[in-house]
Amino acid sequence: MRIDSPVTRSSEISRRTDSLPTYVLITPAKNEAKFIELTIKSVIKQAVLPIKWVIVSDGSTDGTDDIVKKYTAEYDWIELLRMPERAERHFAGKAYAFNSGYERVKKLQYDIIGNLDADISFEEDYFSFILKRFMEDPQLGVGGTPYREGTYQYDYRFTGIEHVSGACQLFRRECFMSIGGYAPLKMGGVDLVAVVTARMSGWKTRTFPEKTYEHHRVIGTASKQGLKGFLRVGYLDYLLGVSFFWQFFRSIYQMRNRPYIMRGLAFLIGYLWALVTRVKRPVSKELIVFRRREHLRRLKEFFMKLILHGIQ
Repeated sequence: MRIDSPVTRSSEISRRTDSLPTYVLITPAKNEAKFIELTIKSVIKQAVLPIKWVIVSDGSTDGTDDIVKKYTAEYDWIELLRMPERAERHFAGKAYAFNSGYERVKKLQYDIIGNLDADISFEEDYFSFILKRFMEDPQLGVGGTPYREGTYQYDYRFTGIEHVSGACQLFRRECFMSIGGYAPLKMGGVDLVAVVTARMSGWKTRTFPEKTYEHHRVIGTASKQGLKGFLRVGYLDYLLGVSFFWQFFRSIYQMRNRPYIMRGLAFLIGYLWALVTRVKRPVSKELIVFRRREHLRRLKEFFMKLILHGIQ
């Protein structure tokens, strides 16, 4: 346990007892030695500190645990939870690790619970900014901000702000409990399903583009894997309930990005392969219907804007 001077401890308590909602963080981490110290330094510099931060080492073998231990010895609100190594690696591992961390905090008194990846960094007012959004809107169930990767950042003029990127998702406690937490989906989409399920339950979900965080490990695995990665994205779109109508327009839109025509075709072919082979979807029929209604609404809004623009 960290031994603080009265001044240091008083300062930390004042940072915790701000009028903003209180929060806890959980970080699943597997072999994140390269970047996790950047994340830790970002959290301990926050203007409003978490009540508890559980870092779950998912069988790390690269020295991640040793880095975390340096900080658990100094800060008593940071805890390292070690999970055994897994021979099989899949996307459900993040959900299993997070849920293990959740067991360590669920009896604490807090308002917001956050899922935080171990390879991001952000400014000192990052969490206070998002906590203010929760305080201002009692119906906000999931909140977050866009990420940057070098010079790349989502252009929210063309992307819906209802989705919250999985690298940093904050949930109102009641919302997180109402959706049953993260579902362990081996093929991926754990973060997306959580956000969609929150909206199905009547909560607002929102990305706030006014602030960003830096993602140091490139998320664009599809780009790194080339056409194989894009095929997988299309395949996953089918699994997560996307309709052919939406996927067709999504594929056309993707043709504007490198490798241009082939990229969009790969998205569509991956989807069609899953459709033709009748792959079993791992999500509920209710979620599929809900997503398709949302997509139809967004397409209607898009085409109405085009029509109105043409009239003007």
